Amino acid sequence: MEVTHSSSALSDIAPVFAIVVGEHSGDTLGAGLMESLMTRFPNARFVGIGGPKMLALGFDSLFDMEELSVMGIFEVLGRLRRLFQVKDSLVDYFSQQKPDVFIGIDAPDFNLRLEASLKAQGITTVHYVSPSVWAWRQKRIFKIAKATNLMLSLLPFEKAFYDQHQVPCQFVGHSLADDIPLVSDKAQARASLHLPLDKKILALMPGSRGGELARLVEPFLLTARQLMQQDGELVLVAPMISEKRARQFEELHQRIAPELAVKVIVGQTQQVMAASDCLLTASGTVTLEAALIKRPMVICYKFNPLTYHLFKGFVKLKWFSLPNLLANKALVPELLQSQVTANNIVPLIKERLYQDQSQLDQAFTDIHQSLKQNASEQAANAVSQLYLSNKK
Repeated sequence: MEVTHSSSALSDIAPVFAIVVGEHSGDTLGAGLMESLMTRFPNARFVGIGGPKMLALGFDSLFDMEELSVMGIFEVLGRLRRLFQVKDSLVDYFSQQKPDVFIGIDAPDFNLRLEASLKAQGITTVHYVSPSVWAWRQKRIFKIAKATNLMLSLLPFEKAFYDQHQVPCQFVGHSLADDIPLVSDKAQARASLHLPLDKKILALMPGSRGGELARLVEPFLLTARQLMQQDGELVLVAPMISEKRARQFEELHQRIAPELAVKVIVGQTQQVMAASDCLLTASGTVTLEAALIKRPMVICYKFNPLTYHLFKGFVKLKWFSLPNLLANKALVPELLQSQVTANNIVPLIKERLYQDQSQLDQAFTDIHQSLKQNASEQAANAVSQLYLSNKK
């Protein structure tokens, strides 16, 4: 039964929504959710761990988001003690403060444990962004069922998996598909970034985490060196998520290929993608952004070698990138681990820089339309219903 309240009644309510995010893509989702919840509950308070976009909306962050920005089992092991300290502090805080709803956004290894502790104390929990439980370690579905009252999924094929296991799940679409226009203007993007209108532009995008950059900058720069030898007018641009990552990139750049001219641009990743003819990118949410902006790409990823060898046998996927998973076919090339070499990447980039990509544009448009569901509103509606049901 749907719970309804008048808008005037909602404006007088002051719920506390606890949110924890672990990286910049989660910060974007969290900010969109906050804005939509604030239209329903103007007096709402938001507390937990947030990123810069959430902080700009008045979020009360108890820890820096970078505390959770770690990926890979051996990388996590090095930070395990601190991660447990943060989790225990959050459990203590939320146990005393009793938020009306807790929403863990992505960061499943951290958030699902936190959600399980809070749900056991009677706090309503939501997990926003399904882990790839349909792809590997499928038995995690039982852990998810114990930890959450509701899963909010971004991708349409995920809900079927949850329905199969009778775990409450709502497909909300992806806020990126709502925010990014169906057609991205290349000339306008170049003008806004002061980039040439008449040259080929390649974006080097080695990731938003320190470990990703450490492993991918070298093969990316060696690729760029080979391409520049064949086309001296090629323009290289590297969008970075933060000044910290820009400094890390520049240090590696000066050590590996100081002769290459690479324009580093901070905080304008989508604009850089729109301005580019092709992207050489790490795997992750950024590949979905690239598909929505309709730019050809070559996707690479390198794990810590021990992490890769430990988990490669558990993965049940033909592809690891979001564009290919959503299309259920190989739309874009993927290179993993030892495949990530300049000799492998160069011919793939050349094909996408200098050949017609109109068929790819249509495939990306189909993906865009399937995910354009007004995600932040859908997610806020789901959270609101849980909250109001509890108040009844």
